[in-house]
Amino acid sequence: MATLARIAGFQHLALAEDAVQGAFTAALEAWRTGGIPEDPAGWLFRVAHNRLVGELRATANRRRILEQASDTGTAGIGPHPPSRFSGEVRDDLLRMLFVCCHDAIPADSRLVFALKVLCGFSTAEIALRLFATEANVHKRLARARERLRAVAPDLDTPSPAALQSRLPSVHAVLYLVFNEGYLTSQDDEAIRRDLCEEGIRLATRVAEHPLGAVPETFALLALMHLHAARLGARLDGAGGLLLLEEQDRSRWDRERMHLGLQWLEQAASGEVFSRYHAEAGIAAEHCLAPSFAETRWKEIAALYETLEGIAPSPLHTMNRAMAVAEWQGPDAALALLRGLAPPTWLAGSYLWEAALSDLHRRAGHAEAADQHRERALAGAPSEAIRTLLRRRLGR
Repeated sequence: MATLARIAGFQHLALAEDAVQGAFTAALEAWRTGGIPEDPAGWLFRVAHNRLVGELRATANRRRILEQASDTGTAGIGPHPPSRFSGEVRDDLLRMLFVCCHDAIPADSRLVFALKVLCGFSTAEIALRLFATEANVHKRLARARERLRAVAPDLDTPSPAALQSRLPSVHAVLYLVFNEGYLTSQDDEAIRRDLCEEGIRLATRVAEHPLGAVPETFALLALMHLHAARLGARLDGAGGLLLLEEQDRSRWDRERMHLGLQWLEQAASGEVFSRYHAEAGIAAEHCLAPSFAETRWKEIAALYETLEGIAPSPLHTMNRAMAVAEWQGPDAALALLRGLAPPTWLAGSYLWEAALSDLHRRAGHAEAADQHRERALAGAPSEAIRTLLRRRLGR
């Protein structure tokens, strides 16, 4: 998608999207009968590229774009596309990520646009991650496309000033990509390692760039690696999710944990303390705890309180309450939430209902716990999450 958009120009983004979709449709037919080709990615790109060039050829006044596409898009692509193809796509993807975070796009549309166009998220997945409705997601996408058509962005690497101004939005996109992999909303799998690794890979590329080598990027990488270190222990033998207290800590990736702590140490340079620093600190506390019972919940609660100050959100308050429950008990946690009036986007979330159900159950309020439990189960986005909630909230 990123490569085709660069070839055709951003004004033809819709044609590029159609070409990619058409290539996947063609693959469903061709691969069923002929088998999967040696280089599936190269096959898909060649078919999508040919479809895009065909569309451009069929429309008048696009000769210049067609010539550019022929010169740049087909170089080196023969019957067997070269192995360097994947590397070229990754470069384009990072470049296009900064384009999608163009300052001309309204802030609330940048994440939606990047997640949809470059990361392949469905509108339902985006709505879940951003606590929005699907209708709202569609509106944000329309606004983003309209603004980009108006400014006709340059698809080359943005200027240093543009890179710096767009960096926070790029961080936010990568954060959401990793989170979707860590706890996916899809029904067919509970964890998507490919998304986690892609988020880490792109964040590492950002950190390698002189303008991206800032404490916030380092802290984001620390957070990703520390969470990724626990991926292997988050699933049971049947592929179901395990609670933190159920995980076999001997299966945690010690090398990955060490790498995360190295990034966290590097993030301590300078005077910046971002939300990624706070969240990486929380992840580090979990990784360094000898057991669930020996976790330093007081420190985790303090970090969540700091996070509330940096990036105010009732979601952080809810998470702090869960840490307080482990530290001081469920009554103290409920007291913390009692004065909180959650906004609509959180009040209707399965996360909020599950937290209240868990706290009321532990406090001995069976009726309230059951009510919140039913709402949490009804709102769970996947069967894997629903199964995990049944086990946790049924205790």
